[in-house]
This record gives sequence, C-alpha cells and structure tokens, in this order.
Amino acid sequence: MSVARRAFIQMSVGATVGILFTPTVWTALDDVSIWTQNWPWIPKLKYGEVKGVPTVSKMCESGCAVKVRTVAGEPFGVEGNVDNPLSGGGVCPLCANGVQVKNSPTRIKAPMLNGEEITWEKATEVVAEKLEAAGSKVAVVSGDQTGTINEVFSALLADKGSDAFYTMPCEMQAADKAWTLMGGSGQVGYDLEGADMVLLAGADALESWGPTVANLKAFAANESGKFIFAGPMQTKTASVTDKWVPVSAEGMAAFTLGVAYYVLQAGKSAPVADFAAFKSMVMSEYSPAKVEAVTGVKTGIMADVAKQLLAASNPVVVPGGSVAAHGAAFALNLLLGGAMTAVPEFGKAVSTAMTRSEMLKADILEGVSADLLFVYEANPAYALPEQVKGAFTVAFDSVATETTAAADLVLPTLHPYERMDDLASPYGVAKATYALGAPVSKPSVKAGCAGTFLLGLADIGFETFEEVLEAKVEAVGADMDELKEGAAYVVAGESPVATSMAANVIGKAAVPVKGNGAVGLAPYTLLNVGTANQATTPNAPATISNNQLVGDHMVVMMNGATAKQLGVSVGSKVKLSGGNGECEALVQLFEGVLTGVVAAPLGMGHTVGDEFSKGKGDNVYKILTVSSEAAAGASTWAGSTVNVAKI
Repeated sequence: MSVARRAFIQMSVGATVGILFTPTVWTALDDVSIWTQNWPWIPKLKYGEVKGVPTVSKMCESGCAVKVRTVAGEPFGVEGNVDNPLSGGGVCPLCANGVQVKNSPTRIKAPMLNGEEITWEKATEVVAEKLEAAGSKVAVVSGDQTGTINEVFSALLADKGSDAFYTMPCEMQAADKAWTLMGGSGQVGYDLEGADMVLLAGADALESWGPTVANLKAFAANESGKFIFAGPMQTKTASVTDKWVPVSAEGMAAFTLGVAYYVLQAGKSAPVADFAAFKSMVMSEYSPAKVEAVTGVKTGIMADVAKQLLAASNPVVVPGGSVAAHGAAFALNLLLGGAMTAVPEFGKAVSTAMTRSEMLKADILEGVSADLLFVYEANPAYALPEQVKGAFTVAFDSVATETTAAADLVLPTLHPYERMDDLASPYGVAKATYALGAPVSKPSVKAGCAGTFLLGLADIGFETFEEVLEAKVEAVGADMDELKEGAAYVVAGESPVATSMAANVIGKAAVPVKGNGAVGLAPYTLLNVGTANQATTPNAPATISNNQLVGDHMVVMMNGATAKQLGVSVGSKVKLSGGNGECEALVQLFEGVLTGVVAAPLGMGHTVGDEFSKGKGDNVYKILTVSSEAAAGASTWAGSTVNVAKI
C-alpha cells in the first residue's frame, strides 16, 4: 500500500483531517478559518479550568465514546476517549462537531404544536389524548441503533397493543434478518484486528460502515493482515486496502457465493442440517462461470480471493447491502471458521420491551402508516418521504429537520452532551460493549428528556429515564461509577453457531436484480457530508471535495467509458431520474467507478437546516429504487438504477 496503515489512521481519525485533501486553494484556507471562528451564535468562553469530560455522542449512527472539552463548564470541543474501546482516542467527523451542533441556531428551542410554542405540560396532554384515540394504531421510527431509549419506546407500544417499531434502514437490520433466517443467535460481529485476511464484501468499514472509529483503529493495529474491498466504487476504504474488486451492489451476494464455490470445492463444510442442499445450490447455480456472466467479475479473481481466504488462519468476510449479501457472507464465514463472532445481547432494563432483534423485524421500506407516529432523532421525511406517514406525528429531535418541519408536534430533545444516554454494542463490534454518558453541560433551550416524557404516558415501571439507565447498568452487570468515568463494559464474543445455511432463501435472493434505468446507481456515504439522520455539520464544508460538491451543485462520478456511453464529460450538468424523483448534478470522471455505474453522495439536498446543509447539492434518496427481496422477506435499495440526461 502507498500509505502505511498507522499513518492513514493519523490522517483519518478526527474532524479536520479532510481539509488536507480539499481542493480549496491554500490561500483561501485562512478565510475559511476566520469564517468558522466568527459564527455569531458561538458562546463566548470564560476563563476557567479546562477539562475533558467523558460521555457518549449519538451524532453518528454507531455512536462515539468521546471526551467533551470544557472551560469553566462550557463545552468548546470534542476529542476521542482513549480509555474506551469504541473510541481508542479517535472521533468521527460527525461526533467531532457535536459542540457546534449543540450551539447551532437550528436548535429547537421549545415544544411546538402546529408551529406554535407550547409548554411541556400541554405537550403531555396532547400526546396522552392522541394515544387514547389511536388505540393500537401507534408506531415508532427510531434513528438510534444502540440506546436503551428504544426499550422505553417499545414498552410504550406494548402497552398500547402495538408492535410497530421501526428503525431507519441499516446494516444491522439486514444482518439480523439474514442471521435469523440461518437460525443464528446473538448479534454478528467481526474481529478486524485479529483477522489475518479480511474480505470487505460491500462494507465501507473505514468510512461509513459500523463503528468506523473502532474499525480504523483495528485496521491500523492489524499491520500484517490483508484487506480486500469489493464494491462498485473505489471508496476511501478501497484506496488503502490491498486490493479493490469491482462488484455491483446487486451482484454482491452472487459474487460471494462464487467465492464460496471454490471454498466448497476445497472440501470445507459446516455443521448445519441443510449443508448438502447449500452445497448443491452453490455448485449448480453459482459456479464461477455463471457468476461472471451475471456480475462481470472474472472467475480468476474469485478464485484468487478464495485462495487467500483458505490460506488464512483467521479469515473473515464482512458484508454490506442486502439481506442476501449478508446471508451469503455468513454462510462463507461458517465454512471458513475464523474471525466472525456472535455478540451476546445485554439484559433488558424494561421487562416489557422488545429485544434488539425484535426491534429490527419490521421493514420500514415497505411503508409505515399509523394514527399516531413517534419519530425519535430520525429524519424519514428526508430519507423516506414516500414510505413513512402518520395521521398525527410527534417528532423528537434537538435540531430542525425536514421531519420536524412536517410534524404536528415537535418536542426538543436534550443534545447528547446535555443528557444521560448509553451505547450498547454498535453493529460490527467483535465483543459486546456497553458505554454510558452523563450530561456535560446544562440545556441552553427548553429541551426535555424524551425517555422521561414517554414514561409519563404509561405505567412502564419507572418514573425517569435515569432510573431506566440505572436498571440497564444493573442488567448489564457493569459498575455505574466506572462507566461514568468513561470506561466501557466488555463481554467477549462467542463462536457463531447457526442451524441452517438458508440455502433456498439465499440462493433465490442472490440473483442480481436491477431496475430499468440506463446505468446502475452507487449511492455512498461520507460522514463529513452527513447521513440519513444528520445533515452536514458546521465545520465539515471545508473538508468536502469537488468530487461531491462544487458551489451548490452535487457532483456524481463515473468512469470514462460510462461517460462516453452517456454522451457527457467533466463538468456536464445532468439530470438523474429514478425511483420516484429526480436529481441534478455535475459530472466528474473517476476510473475508480465500475463501468455502467454512476456514484452519488448521500446526505445532501436538505430543504431545512443551517447554511452548511440547506440548499447544498441534491437529495439522492429521491432516486433510490425500493425493490423486494421476496425470498428473504425484506426490501432493499441495492439494484437501484437511473436514467441520465444531459441538461
């Protein structure tokens, strides 16, 4: 590799590193620096003691264990927590900007009912009345993948006779569906540090997949292991791995089974009831020649990947994308043995709450409709505008979003640095890991604790959310004082055990299916640009390159052959049509994109927000196509295609 792993991590973990790679000319950087230091809404700091206070941040989907830097009790910056394995001293670009978001003018300052400010007491009356009228037609959409707040929400649903709990689309959900089909228990994890051969089969692990900071640390520590990235685009992850294998998202499951063909041919097996059926299915339907015909991946490449996996003593395959892609990867891991683990779930604090696996069952891409809809720190109006509907919507969030703008009742949540919160085993960790965060500062607006508000609506056995977290710590078996000091409670993962290879399901669902557009769409996430739930943060614009944004125009990338096919060139303005919408963008050429594919950044095109996100680029979620993985009982965005027209 051209960049040593440790050097790469030093450049990558942190909030401002991306500025080294920005196309902004160096003479302009001084102006950028001055601009970012003179926002009128930044509090004036007082002289006083400087501290690094441990807590957790929920700015990114996995969450980061951080230390918030304060002076005289006022937060002014964020750093990683070296004492916590979820951080190891690093911090992602979103969580690093937590203080700026906390002080943003887009903070929701008080409860709002149909645009009018009300009291929290009035909000309680309104929601209690709506709950009574809705009966069991109540649903929850949560943007929090790791918190005990979900136990409170699901217990409230249970009290009303509903099981309509939805998470925003995530890798954890696809993994859980696949692993459940295979009869597995626990949450799948991956020992990236201990593996000597890692195949990232669609998992952009060093940029936007799973606990990215922990992944980066593991990658840096694993100096001798080999890493291969397979995907439709040469991402930042691919740029520092040993090899990039171009594979379309819809072809990932077939590619993985093509690799499994050689592993089975080498005599590997798994102790499951339907192993013979799985082997027969792979050998007959996913021979390398057949896989090459439908994916374009050469048989020699699949053979080489299989050879390296077989030669390793502790290999692991890490999937991304559809349920079928996850199932194929899990089956391959069961054949290989190695560094895939089963992470045990911690005990519940609320007895009537759903388990994490139960929370992941409902498919939000199939649509949500309820008389009363709770949305917690998620932005479905931006990322899922066609799928999520509520007759009366209550949106919990700390900042204004498209969802809060459309909601009937908006309840301002405490910022992560103003509240008690927790992180339980972000998807991808190899060991069960629990971290707790305490408030770093007092609220600066009329925000409230969402958990305590919910507990006032039903008899769930607790009066405050702090009591729930105390019960959670007890159920985990951890020490509250140690957790408040920033330590984490860790339980080793177990060897994964499944009862089935789900041959019929995986085999049918792995057949590549594309839409009717002219070219494939490869949407990708960069944390400094934003996610489905979190818009671009204030310090991020200086780190966004001209491969994503030029002025206010989104940039899409394609290789020269695709550009020639479409009749476009560098700088061409194009319209992308797909799903139920359209996007406009400028064209950039990049030979690290698979032929017949256009790569587009997610996280732009907000219509609500601050000057750093509103009106910047276009919203790629509008052009994603929802397709059914009927065999797997799930929906997916993999296989999205678009038509591209020059304008």
